Amino acid sequence: MEDLANFARLIEALRPWLTHLVIVGGWAHNLDRLHPLAASQEYQSLRTRDVDLAFSPSAPLEGDLRNALKQAGFEEELSGEHTPPVTHYYLGEGNGGFYAEFLTVKEGSGLRRDGKPDLTVSKAGITAQKLRHLELLLEAPWKVQMGGETPMPVEGSVELVVPNPVSFIVQKLLIHKRRDDNKKAQDVLYIHDSLELFGASLDKLHKVWEGEVRPTMSPKTARRALATASELFENVTDTIRNAARIPQDRTLQPENLRAATQYGLEELFRGGLSHG
Repeated sequence: MEDLANFARLIEALRPWLTHLVIVGGWAHNLDRLHPLAASQEYQSLRTRDVDLAFSPSAPLEGDLRNALKQAGFEEELSGEHTPPVTHYYLGEGNGGFYAEFLTVKEGSGLRRDGKPDLTVSKAGITAQKLRHLELLLEAPWKVQMGGETPMPVEGSVELVVPNPVSFIVQKLLIHKRRDDNKKAQDVLYIHDSLELFGASLDKLHKVWEGEVRPTMSPKTARRALATASELFENVTDTIRNAARIPQDRTLQPENLRAATQYGLEELFRGGLSHG
């Protein structure tokens, strides 16, 4: 429950800006369980200690997020040689390494005028990293309610913005080949668990894909996502075996994970996958 308390502390600090921030990554997957379409699950969701908060480059973020985080006990940790440096916002000592980081969309060539990588930006007092394909997570986001009857310790209730699960899955597919082995396995489990969580609503997710997500993508990028979905779950691989080993409170067989995920993706993309 410590992570929930830390997360709630972060959310309270960021309340004035929550309408412009999309919670992505592992915490978004955790929050998906609060959505009305989500099926009840007996096992715990896969969690990470870091909270990724994304915003559009055009988001009207005003005020001083950095000061709000500082007042809530978060401390900056700077790294790298970029200007501004990559920044993580840690919640002091004794909080299990819990931290937040901000992300935004990498546009254009990814280079500054002087030829150096354009990887970070400052806005409203905080520093955000620029990432490719992050725009997908900002398209047609869903909202969930935290607080009230949910097990999230915040005052009253608060509305949080998360990626729709289709964008969440497609973005994982697009970045898959650039991830290290551990992240690849983790992402495979995220895809499997997302499809299972919304398994009773795959028709609705297909409509989200056709009507809200795919139209925002170039044909080439959409084809690449579909090709990765086909290749990744065609056979049991070391990545799938490693993904099946991650959960501590359930037993997953690699072939069952592969087959269930392949079926879910076929229902989601409906006719978009090809098998060689």
